[in-house]
Amino acid sequence: MSKRLNVNSVPAIVGIVGPPVVIVGDLAASLSTPGYSLIRDTVSSLALTSIGWLQSICFLAMGLLLAIFAAGLFFNIHRARGFYAGIVLLALCGFVLMLIATFHMDAPGGPRTLDGRIHTIVSYGLGLLFPITILSFAPSLKSTPNWGGMFVYTTIAGALALGLIIGAFFTEQTGWFGLYERIIILNALIWVEVMAIHLLRSLLKRESTLQSTQSSVEGGVKS
Repeated sequence: MSKRLNVNSVPAIVGIVGPPVVIVGDLAASLSTPGYSLIRDTVSSLALTSIGWLQSICFLAMGLLLAIFAAGLFFNIHRARGFYAGIVLLALCGFVLMLIATFHMDAPGGPRTLDGRIHTIVSYGLGLLFPITILSFAPSLKSTPNWGGMFVYTTIAGALALGLIIGAFFTEQTGWFGLYERIIILNALIWVEVMAIHLLRSLLKRESTLQSTQSSVEGGVKS
């Protein structure tokens, strides 16, 4: 019997869909804005343009999808030290991403606003929160059968994310900071994508094994 998707696959599917949505939205908004540079200008500054609504929608969608994806991990990997913290923090990352989409940065040279302060705090907060989140999953991934590769990858991605966000505190937001910021975001999006793909493959493999077992049992009963 062939493998098939079911309701249990939904968290994995939304985890797969989310990152491309953000990437396509960022590219579409960037390339549609005259004078905007993917290398020089920050992702947040897109919200100040006429097409900034597109980026906001993508971030809101990704935040919601990330919370749903966290539920998929909750039900499908072993519970080791740090597991529950990782689940809660991953859902929190989704919520913070929605805050970033809601509260926009201040215009360069313009007055300081409450929205701008909130945006700055939650943006850097998310940058610090993400590596802590995925590293919290590391012991659980290590103890889950067939997830050993994800343990190694998560450890590397978490260390890279931590190093990048620390570097961001000491990097001037001029010149190539837009590219630097996108590398930070891309590292996080790739982690979600890779984990979601692995989760979906695991679910399909489990479904196939279950179906084969049921077929064998039914065949034995008939014989």
